[in-house]
Amino acid sequence: MAKVQLINIKGEKLKDLTLADNVWNIEANDIVLKKAIDLQLAATRQGTAKTKTRSEVSGGGRKPWRQKGTGRARQGSIRATQWRGGGIAGGVTPRDYTFDINKKERALALKSALSHKFQDKKLVVVDAIEMKTLKTKEIKDIMATLKLDDKVLFVTGNDNENLFMATRNLGYAYNVNADEINCYDIVNADTLVVDEAAVEVIEGGLK
Repeated sequence: MAKVQLINIKGEKLKDLTLADNVWNIEANDIVLKKAIDLQLAATRQGTAKTKTRSEVSGGGRKPWRQKGTGRARQGSIRATQWRGGGIAGGVTPRDYTFDINKKERALALKSALSHKFQDKKLVVVDAIEMKTLKTKEIKDIMATLKLDDKVLFVTGNDNENLFMATRNLGYAYNVNADEINCYDIVNADTLVVDEAAVEVIEGGLK
């Protein structure tokens, strides 16, 4: 059974919480996990790089010199690929880098990412992340109390505007809703902090 301590934002233990083994404690499939991360990163690529072929470069309509008798190699256009300022042979053209994976792979990848955090003891479960203000100082104090270092991903079951506003100026703390979690954000964070409501949302979506 996957069990974790449920604490409050003061770091006090409230109880032991049992997690679903088929979500938080599976044998991670790193190949599928990498595939899911590659999919997400590929979707962010613009794919707008473009080079011109010889037919797209302006000029070069006239043959630079006659075919024979000059002692030089024959040339048909100053915009041929061997000329400076000419077209590019085999250059890049706009393309779509996105690809797709099936639903079972998506679910397996997400479970693998969550299981890595649980098995590496990088998962912190709190009863709720209640913030009175949206000031960055308040979330920094909470992180200091919970001894959270490096990059931290906060996952909440419901919208938490104060938490979102407080973390958006920090380059090492992020906040997403439980129904928006993804493999890249989980793997990119050193510690995953989820509230009790988020656990229910995640397990409900992946069971």
